[in-house]
Amino acid sequence: MMALRFSSGPGLATKTRPATVKISAAATLALFVATVWLPLSNAPALAQGACNGMSLGKLASLNGFVPFPPDNLWNTDVSGAAVDPNSDNIINFIGAGVKLHPDFGSGLYAGQSIGIPYQVVGGAQAKVGIRLDAYASESDHQPMPIPYNALIEGYPAPGSGDRHVLVLDRHGCWLYELYNSHRLTTPDWSADSTAIWDMTADEQRPYTWTSADAAGLPIFPGLARYDEVAAGAINHALRFTVPVTRQAFTPPASHWASSNTDPDAPPMGMRLRLKAGFDISGFSAANQVILTALKKYGMILADNGSAIYISGAPDSRWSNDDLGNLKAIAASNFEVVLMDPVYTSADVPSGPPPNIASFTANHRSIAAGQPVTLNWSASGASYNVISPLVGPVRGTSVSVAPPATTTFILRSTNEYGRSSSSVTVTVH
Repeated sequence: MMALRFSSGPGLATKTRPATVKISAAATLALFVATVWLPLSNAPALAQGACNGMSLGKLASLNGFVPFPPDNLWNTDVSGAAVDPNSDNIINFIGAGVKLHPDFGSGLYAGQSIGIPYQVVGGAQAKVGIRLDAYASESDHQPMPIPYNALIEGYPAPGSGDRHVLVLDRHGCWLYELYNSHRLTTPDWSADSTAIWDMTADEQRPYTWTSADAAGLPIFPGLARYDEVAAGAINHALRFTVPVTRQAFTPPASHWASSNTDPDAPPMGMRLRLKAGFDISGFSAANQVILTALKKYGMILADNGSAIYISGAPDSRWSNDDLGNLKAIAASNFEVVLMDPVYTSADVPSGPPPNIASFTANHRSIAAGQPVTLNWSASGASYNVISPLVGPVRGTSVSVAPPATTTFILRSTNEYGRSSSSVTVTVH
């Protein structure tokens, strides 16, 4: 279902094509040939081993790794959480008789794969430039390790849908997500929106910012995957859509995609939970894994789309006939988990963006191929990205060997916004 994206403020935003963000020819060349050394301070701590346990490749098994910490809202057990006092009205707004629909499976439908694909890459994957279009101001900037043959949602014929691309980096433990992505001249890409997620931390995008998903959420952690079902447990919430949402959001979402202010309309980030008393014993073992997750973790509203379509990754091992049995479950079999807080245009949180005290290079003028160390001091940031050449970083320094004169930009982001600083290294 094509995502419908609107402004965070009142009314609909006109979806026009803004000026693109361009990278210089030298920077593009540098994306291929620069060598980057990440010091130990940039490596994730305890989560690194779990990230490294993922298999490499398209639709690869994560081998038990669950992105984000256990206390992240995607991974929180809500089976005992209170029911929202407006639950019945919200369910009726969606349609109590609307049936659950697994939006994933095996094979093709109308020439397209069924579900949202992903791939796992390692440290050797080259980082490439991403030309940013419609939502450049709310995007994370290149470079990103997106393979030129990365699977686009809807492959082998992506068409005009959401065209998501999801890439997990098992070396650095980062998740990269693109919306409305297109391959350009090898190896670069274009996208309307990009987001980088630190899979070792509870990252929060700035309030009112979108991501590769309309709710400002990561997409990958909400997918049902065959490797999880085969292992016997889905240990996170699932992602779902409804046709009409509210001009509001609740954590973990950061963005709304609607002009509807009806208090009974579901806000982005709302969590539905399958009622504890719903009998799942008559379903297959595979479907019981999915339904158990919907009782324990629920499903989080992430986009405008068809009514209670739950998201998953395509896989040739899914049984479409068996998944179809889930369509017997109605919206009335779910309840809304307590939402507190719910943010509207009247009370979106505000605060200071990160403070970049310094961003320097130990050498401002070097010979081609000579390494230079970039150092920074930034407080209040949930994540930092350096472009071009480097990408997301942890710690306070990184070494890079630019092949041509390059202006490096540090962008530090938290839930209130983004700050930036630059330094130019001249190459002789």
